[in-house]
This record gives sequence, C-alpha cells and structure tokens, in this order.
Amino acid sequence: MSIEVDPDELQVVGTLPPPQLPEGASEEEVRVAEQARISGFREESRGARVRIAEEAQPAFRRTVSWGAQCGGSRVLFTTAGVPVMTRLRLADRRVLDTLIDAGVARSRSEALAWTVRLVAEHEADWIQELRDAMASVEEVRARGPRGAGPD
Repeated sequence: MSIEVDPDELQVVGTLPPPQLPEGASEEEVRVAEQARISGFREESRGARVRIAEEAQPAFRRTVSWGAQCGGSRVLFTTAGVPVMTRLRLADRRVLDTLIDAGVARSRSEALAWTVRLVAEHEADWIQELRDAMASVEEVRARGPRGAGPD
C-alpha cells in the first residue's frame, strides 16, 4: 500500500497480488487479468472505502482518494481535482491557447494540467532529485539550533 499526502488530498493506493496465469501468457492477457483484479477489488471494497473516507476526511481535513495497483497496472478510482490559482503573462497564455486551438486541451485549466503531467513524466528523475534535496534541507533544519522565537 502506498499513501501520498499533500495539503488537499490523502491518496491511498492498495497493492493487490498479481494474477496467476499460465506460463507464456501474453502481455495483453496479463494486463487484462490485472485490470480485472483491480476492478473486482474496487467493487468489493467500495463500502469499506466509503466508511473509511467518511471518518478520515474530517479527521485529516483532506479529501481521501483511492486506487489500486496490481502488477504493472495502476488505477486511481477517485482523485481530487483541486483548483490552483496562477498568474500567467501573455507568452505563457499563448502556449495554453495554442494547446486549446490544436485540440490538445479544452480549456486553459486542462492545458495547464496537461503541461504539468508532461513535465512530471519527462523530468521525473529531476523532480525526485528536487524532492530528495528538500528532504535533506528539512533534516538539517530539524537538527539546527532552536531560536527563542517571539513571546
């Protein structure tokens, strides 16, 4: 199981055992079997997931979202679409509008989300390096001197 948390969402992704298939099963057969296992889990666990979310959301003050992973397949059942405010200059807005005009996105919001996903996909190693570096900074801060702070 993996749990990811940000200020708005707590995302829980369960790990399911891979399906037992005959030796020599094709990649397509494996993928279909994994998807079927995930689909079955989604239906079987719906009531429990709803009850857990109803208790966890007020306690953690975050939306609880769910998913499952089986072998190489990962499916998110629910996710939080959180609005993010940003100010963009003309050149940046033109990029988003070009994506809309080309049919890649239906709105500036969708175009911006598409670009963020593209950067995350193509720069995943670099993004992870940044996260690791920030974690190191937090560790150093935690070991540092404690100021008296305001009274």
